[in-house]
Amino acid sequence: MMSGNLSTVTEFIFTGFLRIQDGSLLYFFPLLFIYTFIIIGNLLIFFTVRLDTHLHNPMYNFISIFSFLEIWYTTATIPKILSNLISEKKTISTTGCLLQMYFFHSLGNSEGILLITMAIDRYVAICNPFRYRMIMTPRLCAQFSACSCIFGFLILLPEILMISTLPFCGPNQIHQIFCDLVPVLSLACTDTSMILIEDVIHSVAIIITILIIALSYIRIVTVILRISSAEGQQKAFSTCAGHFTIFLMFFGSVSLMCLRFNTTYPPVLDTAISLMFTVLAPFFNPIIYSLRNKDMKNAIKKLFFL
Repeated sequence: MMSGNLSTVTEFIFTGFLRIQDGSLLYFFPLLFIYTFIIIGNLLIFFTVRLDTHLHNPMYNFISIFSFLEIWYTTATIPKILSNLISEKKTISTTGCLLQMYFFHSLGNSEGILLITMAIDRYVAICNPFRYRMIMTPRLCAQFSACSCIFGFLILLPEILMISTLPFCGPNQIHQIFCDLVPVLSLACTDTSMILIEDVIHSVAIIITILIIALSYIRIVTVILRISSAEGQQKAFSTCAGHFTIFLMFFGSVSLMCLRFNTTYPPVLDTAISLMFTVLAPFFNPIIYSLRNKDMKNAIKKLFFL
């Protein structure tokens, strides 16, 4: 039932935070350290790949773009979370909330599409190595990268535009630590079933993405197991292990949040799952792609420490 006064809500209040007197400051400094590490680590990967000619190949090109997206993906939420951790009023304007949702999910969509591209790249490299350079040309890689970003930002645009026209007349409490689609839609003072249908479509797209990537890696593992040399198997596994680990962390946490449909998690679990794909998954990206990668470590040493 729509109220007569529909424009009363100008800001939303987050209820997923602890109060300052309950110890929220204890979470501020660890989160600040993690955010700083994410930014510095991903910038290091990005510039290392761009400056070292030995890393100018499709695999590292995609890694550098993924790292660049990770910087903005975390910046869409973590600075505001940090601000709210040390603020008495844990609020965000309606415009700020819409922008946060749009950039957070658009960057996440771009990363998801890019992970498909990275899986295809590894599939061609391992399953069809003699035609790899002919198939994965610089032009095709640039097209894949551009399409990942463009489609990622276009997919969510209609839904955000529809949400921006919804009336919010109260209550204005979001039971989360950042603006997310389902908690915000639940506060609208009108029927949101059409937008929720779009959410279902997005969920189906996530499932299809997961299946495509999973099937490609199943095929990759099958081909690797046929390699007679143990050294060859180890080298082949090492080239795709990092991608697969990122895939599991990224889509594992996203699936818990986005594919739950009408399931309601306890507030603590809801916040923990949110932190998994907003903080923990991006935190491990620089570690997996630099500290565990011999070529990347050598390039970093050569460019920055010698």
